[in-house]
Amino acid sequence: MGKIKVETCEIEGLKVITPTVFGDKRGYFMETYNYNDYKEAGIDMEFVQDNQSSSKKGVLRGLHFQINYPQDKLVRVVSGEVFDVAVDLRKGSKTYGQWYGVVLSAENKKQFFIPKDFAHGFVVLSDSAEFAYKCTDFYHPNDEGGLAWNDPDIGIEWPIPEGMELTISEKDQKWGGIKELNK
Repeated sequence: MGKIKVETCEIEGLKVITPTVFGDKRGYFMETYNYNDYKEAGIDMEFVQDNQSSSKKGVLRGLHFQINYPQDKLVRVVSGEVFDVAVDLRKGSKTYGQWYGVVLSAENKKQFFIPKDFAHGFVVLSDSAEFAYKCTDFYHPNDEGGLAWNDPDIGIEWPIPEGMELTISEKDQKWGGIKELNK
């Protein structure tokens, strides 16, 4: 039914997807995922777990990845707005350590496809946000990896307005930098 618009990013493998939205005076309808459309766009994945989180303004989650059970992710915002980031951790990649960020919101309805071997995180820009993501592997709590959100060797330019207070979990505050991954 719906077809999607796919934008490739500067970092190979990352894709920003805009679904077709059908709207009228009643509201709107869109397909948030259609296997055939995504397969045609080069995203031929078996998603095995869907997750949803709710966060308040200034919450920064990440940067996360799984070490032995890497996950492809398809993420979107159900309500609110976030700045979403992926960092390339693929060994031998010409863009290793580089990041890409995109604003995802309920208004723009964009989705972000993040392949395996990328770290992922986001910061909430609106008063609150509901964040949904599909994963190709299950969550393995003993397999978590992470990077410091503010690692100067990565240099993510988070669009954090002056005066906005960040809320970061204790676990996320303890992650090291990308240089520590290479030891």
